[in-house]
Amino acid sequence: MSLGEGGNAAFTRPFASLEGEVVLITGARQGIGAGVRDAFVAVGARVVGADLAWQERIPTRDPEGYWRAHVDVADEDSVEALASAVETSLGTIAVVVNCAGLSTMARVVDTPVGDWDLDERVNARGSFLVARAVARRLEDAGRGGRIILVASQAAKNGYRCMGAYVASKHAVLGLTRTLSIEEAHLGITVNAVCPGIIETPMKHRERVEGGRLRGMTAQEVEAEDNSQVPLGRTGTPQDVAGVCLFLASDLASYMTGQGINVTGGMTMH
Repeated sequence: MSLGEGGNAAFTRPFASLEGEVVLITGARQGIGAGVRDAFVAVGARVVGADLAWQERIPTRDPEGYWRAHVDVADEDSVEALASAVETSLGTIAVVVNCAGLSTMARVVDTPVGDWDLDERVNARGSFLVARAVARRLEDAGRGGRIILVASQAAKNGYRCMGAYVASKHAVLGLTRTLSIEEAHLGITVNAVCPGIIETPMKHRERVEGGRLRGMTAQEVEAEDNSQVPLGRTGTPQDVAGVCLFLASDLASYMTGQGINVTGGMTMH
């Protein structure tokens, strides 16, 4: 089944169109990326999980049911090599979810240029390179597809001590909106997911570093986090993965150019 042609069948078997499709997930080793990876495996997709920490240059089957591969999303040659290797090994990439990202922390006036460049290189440039590589191949294949970029609620707000990160995630949302217009006539949808406070290793590190910068303990930052969420809890990678599955499915065939909040109500615009 071509993505976007599910009709009423999408309501009875919402993820049927993903069964057997090639799905590329970057930043797949841990955190949100691992949650998204496992969710797509669970619905029967052929998932390639790519990460900087993995060394396999050719997708290699993992016992957990996905293929592992190396990628540096900030390096053009690395991204192109990954996309080509996936096509050669498994076929056309139908869905990509770019979860790779990082954060640095400092007040803007104290931010080293190197930290600013690192956030922009991985978060903004990385999203661009991954989206471009898959969009080109979807265009050549002449079929619809799904490009999903993991941004952040920081793509819609400002946060103290995170200027470089916030700026880079705003760029991801701008990229999403522009690429969605350019690819719409081909049935390729492009959307961003904007997670809020999600319990990941990166968030745990941010609480320590951010607390130090603000004269707070990590526990105090965590309590503050929970107090800001109307639903009364912080999120999990699985909360984000569910929205990614929806955006990749036929249920979302008429959605493109959106930045979908997954924030427990913390961000509502």
